[in-house]
Amino acid sequence: MINLPPPRLLCAGLLLLLSGAASAEFSASPDEARTIAKEAYLYGFPVVEMYKTLYTQAVDSKGSNFKAPFNQIGNTAQVFTPKDTAFVTPNSDTPYSFVWLDLRREPVVLTLPPIEESRYYSVQLIDLYTQNFAYLGTRSTGNKGGHFMIAGPHWQGQQPLNIDRLLRSESDITYALYRTQLFDEKDLAKVKQIQKGYKVQPLSQYLGQKAPPAVPKVAWPKPSPHMSDSPELFAYLTFMLSFAPPQDVEKDLLARLAKIGIGAGQPFKPEALGAEQRKALEDGIADAKAEFATFKKDKVDTHQVSSGDLFGTRDHLNNNYLYRYAGANMGIFGNSAEEANYIGYFVDNAGQPVDASKHDYTLHFAKDALPPAEAFWSLTMYDGHSKLLVANPLKRYLINSRMLPGLKRDSDGGLTLYVQHQAPAKDLQSNWLPAPNGPFYGVLRIYLPKPEVTNGQWKMPLLTPVAPSQH
Repeated sequence: MINLPPPRLLCAGLLLLLSGAASAEFSASPDEARTIAKEAYLYGFPVVEMYKTLYTQAVDSKGSNFKAPFNQIGNTAQVFTPKDTAFVTPNSDTPYSFVWLDLRREPVVLTLPPIEESRYYSVQLIDLYTQNFAYLGTRSTGNKGGHFMIAGPHWQGQQPLNIDRLLRSESDITYALYRTQLFDEKDLAKVKQIQKGYKVQPLSQYLGQKAPPAVPKVAWPKPSPHMSDSPELFAYLTFMLSFAPPQDVEKDLLARLAKIGIGAGQPFKPEALGAEQRKALEDGIADAKAEFATFKKDKVDTHQVSSGDLFGTRDHLNNNYLYRYAGANMGIFGNSAEEANYIGYFVDNAGQPVDASKHDYTLHFAKDALPPAEAFWSLTMYDGHSKLLVANPLKRYLINSRMLPGLKRDSDGGLTLYVQHQAPAKDLQSNWLPAPNGPFYGVLRIYLPKPEVTNGQWKMPLLTPVAPSQH
């Protein structure tokens, strides 16, 4: 008889391939299945989108977006460009460092070096649900550095005396996403030096002790082209859920999901669905997408719901899966409100979708009304179709507060930015943010926002189409 490891350590990727394994029973009627599938899609989409990034950055070592194996750090020594496609809506202000943590065997210690007080940096700690469960860095732990231990849900040891803080993740798979502020191109060498000071060690190595017994290797399933838009998503969801114990607040939800065959570590097989079952799931997914489209148009585009509502801890999100879905769909791994505020420019001042093939646009900040930031602010341009940075002859993907000395001010001291596809007049090109020849969106990021941002005292300016006679 073969001795299998405990269920939580069982190779979940292999479970998908075991033809003899019992799957969760599909017991819902077609109407009920459609309702549950809508809920399951909103719930599971962020988890599966996170898996895509995990696979490209930590598993697919031959891929162009590979960063480092699990429990090792991968540093990006330059800012993001349109060639970086691992995740949508990336920022290009802060070179990233990436650590995918496998906490099944033991905790991992992150060591941060001292950094000058004038430079912003952060380490965003994200569980497999895409929830930001903790932060390290300028706002939360200061710039003095330190040793921080990340433990999974099953670890039961004691915090060592020389560890500054113990942080617990709901899941055995956790993402540490580092951002280190880059002042300008001449500053790259300094950023690289800082990144070399970021250390990642298993707890046993950090303490100089013998490592715990090894855990089973995982057969990570390769992402498929339609995994985010079809019932295939539920197979990847069941795989990922095997790395996190169920939460009490989700007990009823998980019971409903089981009625359409979704269960942690269970083999969900889309090809085994009957035609009626598959249609019910596809209709449920379509219902979820339609609800999001309405929500985005009515709440996000009108700025009634901010980025701060969409990203944060489980307690902050309060099981609002539509919000969590919206965050993952529009800009996965966004910061929590206290760390950064994101303002999306999807429509113009008349509520019309922005399209640089139809209009040029201006964005005007009145004198003394620039975005209030303790750290810095940045406006970044994205292609409306790919959600990636926009290639352009200037290789300029953003305008930020560090660039202010080189920008042209209005006669009254205000600042006007020119958002358009074709270059404006030569004397205005310092203020040009190049757009694609079609739909686009901009994201204004305010790092360490001041109170007037969150309390509504500061009013964001709106994109204004240039009158046809001026176009």
